[in-house]
Amino acid sequence: MRRVRPGAASRGGGTSGASRGGGQRRADEQRALTSVPAGEAYQETGAHQEPGEMPRLWHVTLSVSGEEAPLKEVRRSLEQLANDHPFLLTSRYACDHAEIRYWEEARDLHDAAAVALRLWGEHRQSAGLPPWEIVGLEVVDRDTYHQRVTEGYGPPPATPVGVHPF
Repeated sequence: MRRVRPGAASRGGGTSGASRGGGQRRADEQRALTSVPAGEAYQETGAHQEPGEMPRLWHVTLSVSGEEAPLKEVRRSLEQLANDHPFLLTSRYACDHAEIRYWEEARDLHDAAAVALRLWGEHRQSAGLPPWEIVGLEVVDRDTYHQRVTEGYGPPPATPVGVHPF
């Protein structure tokens, strides 16, 4: 069974019998587009993207720590997180803390930070992550990251990529 939007023509040239009102639509008949106003939450936050406002790359460093956990389990869980989310660039870990570094594409710093702050908690069960808390977060834009590296005072580029002990 193929799902289609109500009233949309099927690839076979006819229409789905499940279209609105149950009527048939001719293959050459076009459906008019209508405008739908933004919801209240969208309007209140001003969360809109201007035509020239493209997503940017942000370098994220997330630090977590907590009660000691077996190193093998910490490594396995970070590898699972990296497998589930290939955007992860590198992770360093010890038995009581870890650091995750990656690039995030987002409209602004606020959006990149919000995603980063949810990462550990949202994937704690699926990746088997330790019940640690976030103790640090740094989000910088791509230019700032590269400027720091060039001037020698920022973290070096994450090499080797992957999951490694401190």
